[in-house]
Amino acid sequence: MQYYNVHFVFPAEAFIGVNIGTDLSDMPHPTQAVALLKAQQIRHVRLYDADRGMLVALADTGIQVMISVPNEQLLGIGQSNSTAANWVSHNVVAHYPATNITGICVGSEVFTTTPNAAPVLVNAMKYIQSALVASNLDRQIKVSTPLSSSVILDSFPPSQAFFNRSWNPVLIPMLNFLQSTGSHLMLNIYPYYDYMQSNGVIPLDYALMKPLAPTKEAVDANTLVHYSNVFDAMVDASYFAMAFLNFTNIPVMVSESGWPSKGDTNEPDATLDNANTYNSNLIRHVLNKTGTPNHPGIAVSTYIYELYNEDLKPGPVSEKNWGLFNANGEPIYILHLTGSGLVLANDTTNQTYCAAKEGADPKMLQAALDWACGPGKVNCSAMLQGEACYEPDNVIAHATYAFNSYYNRMGKAPGTCDFNGVAAITTTNPSHGTCIFPGSTGKMNSVGNITAPSMNSTSSAPPVRNLYYNLGSMSFLLLRVLICSIVFL
Repeated sequence: MQYYNVHFVFPAEAFIGVNIGTDLSDMPHPTQAVALLKAQQIRHVRLYDADRGMLVALADTGIQVMISVPNEQLLGIGQSNSTAANWVSHNVVAHYPATNITGICVGSEVFTTTPNAAPVLVNAMKYIQSALVASNLDRQIKVSTPLSSSVILDSFPPSQAFFNRSWNPVLIPMLNFLQSTGSHLMLNIYPYYDYMQSNGVIPLDYALMKPLAPTKEAVDANTLVHYSNVFDAMVDASYFAMAFLNFTNIPVMVSESGWPSKGDTNEPDATLDNANTYNSNLIRHVLNKTGTPNHPGIAVSTYIYELYNEDLKPGPVSEKNWGLFNANGEPIYILHLTGSGLVLANDTTNQTYCAAKEGADPKMLQAALDWACGPGKVNCSAMLQGEACYEPDNVIAHATYAFNSYYNRMGKAPGTCDFNGVAAITTTNPSHGTCIFPGSTGKMNSVGNITAPSMNSTSSAPPVRNLYYNLGSMSFLLLRVLICSIVFL
């Protein structure tokens, strides 16, 4: 078998979006759903239809919207250019540009769920595209179709992956279409199912995107590339599968990925903790712009499945529990994120704190801590030895207390939780034991989202200078001198 090393550069920035299913017994009104999207800073959504109420509610929000041609409409559209034109007129032209429609999914997992419509799939895509061209919208709105990752066979090692050849008569024209229109290959990737079906071959941590020691990473023997998670391996497998058919410049977009938070007794790994871990790791990974091991730096924009738990979904308990929120807008769990911007800061209590960033340079932290307790006029006496916030006695814990105190003293104003890039806003209450942080009600969260603060304001952010540590009216520098004097007496 020939192996392909694919080289290309796609300019698109990676983003995180959310799928919105509607199989709920109490589906929120479109205006409520859009209010939740705005509150969570979700700027990209995918709808499984082209619901008029949702499209009207999304108008003038700037949220980028992918709409869908449902599978049951494929046969009609795939056999009639005029039907496709009528669909675009009613569902796109009638709403654009007020509603920022950027993509159309023609069907979903057609090969595996509606195979009888597969022969007309490419025609349906072409007819929709022609209608967009006629309306001069083909540059703004791209057409694709989400595929199940199961159409890729022999997916590990990724370099040996290829598409199920029985679908080549449809896949090859489809890839030609995507290439000629500058669209994405859309793929639904579910490491949960890969893990469940592997009979123990795939480790749970590998599926959950947890950090692995190099000795535990999977290695592609043909490329010697190391993989630390299922998601990356599957994305690279899709690139190799396309290259096997001589398509080397079609970018991949993940149209669905997630993890269920609850399952039947035979689904022990469908848990709140695992769902939180996977989705938090996935969001960080996508927004860090690291790409995949074989395509570093190449954007892999991804839509989380899904916004709401869908209690009317048929099948096992897990099918009803993929959502990030209940129908009333309450989070199923609080994502624990670092460096994700403001997207999906899903603690709806709106309680925020300022904390030292994980991995921040200790010297930078110390300098910022000294500033906060000095010129920043924070009362840091609670961190004196023997006081409530002395433990844990390390720069991260003490900096978090000082940063949060300053943030609260400044009224949580924009730019007051930055400290030259070593602090970030979080929805996790950092209080512990008897150490109650300013702005806290005393109720501690077990997990929460850490999100990067706004970087567009530097005037109110404290500079890193004046390296001393003001403990009430006594400088830390003086205190250290006094202690040293006593020790050496």
